[in-house]
Amino acid sequence: MEHELLYVLGTGNAQAVNYYNTCFAIRDGKDYFMVDAGGGNGILKILADMNVPLTDIRHIFVTHAHTDHILGIVWLIRMLASKIRQGSYEGDVYLYCHDGLVETIKTLCRLTIQEKFYKLIGDRIHLVSVSDGETKQVLGHDVTFFDIHSTKARQYGFTIFLKSRKKLTCAGDEPYHPFCESYVSGSDWLLHEAFCLYAEREIWKPYEKSHSTVREACMLAEAMQIPNLVLWHTEDSHANQRQPLYLQEGRLYYHGNLFVPDDKTILTLC
Repeated sequence: MEHELLYVLGTGNAQAVNYYNTCFAIRDGKDYFMVDAGGGNGILKILADMNVPLTDIRHIFVTHAHTDHILGIVWLIRMLASKIRQGSYEGDVYLYCHDGLVETIKTLCRLTIQEKFYKLIGDRIHLVSVSDGETKQVLGHDVTFFDIHSTKARQYGFTIFLKSRKKLTCAGDEPYHPFCESYVSGSDWLLHEAFCLYAEREIWKPYEKSHSTVREACMLAEAMQIPNLVLWHTEDSHANQRQPLYLQEGRLYYHGNLFVPDDKTILTLC
């Protein structure tokens, strides 16, 4: 059986300059389910560097309206629309988000891209509103979207069952909320934010921003017996030393497979 792959496109938080904003894609065969697109057109260079053809991006999910997650979507829609007009994109594009984001995305696109591209929204580019707990078929997989109970902008995460029937959960970019236990529980993979090291919490003040540290994310995954944990959406002051520092702290509290990927990393979801 061919395994799905996790394409880590960006791993930084909103103010990071050494890393692109956190976004990723799940690859199944040659098709991609992309989640967020960061804050600008840098996403296009990353996709090119990782050999991800725009014509193979079939489904997109936008978690929430913060600039570091949604603005790259405008560039993605513009480029996909161009491919459609050129006749090089087969089929339709499906973009999922909660109902409060549909008009936001439409407005951003209407104000910033040409009419010839914008008019493809609703024709070949479909904005699909999803509700809390709703399941959709994405690349042949059951994907269940859920409200993460953000303290800031309304935000959704999701769970997906892979071909292996293993469960992957994207918890968004805020700490796990107990209301989401039914979604996160039983996950084989958890994608979770870790704003900074616990040892540096007084420097970065993650709790004031509704974020967690490496320690809290690892303690959560350990308590829930989740075998694979991916940490991202981090500050970037350590740059090249982030991975060893985060792994060193994380392994004090978590004994599963811990990943602190850099931008443009590919993980096998086995």
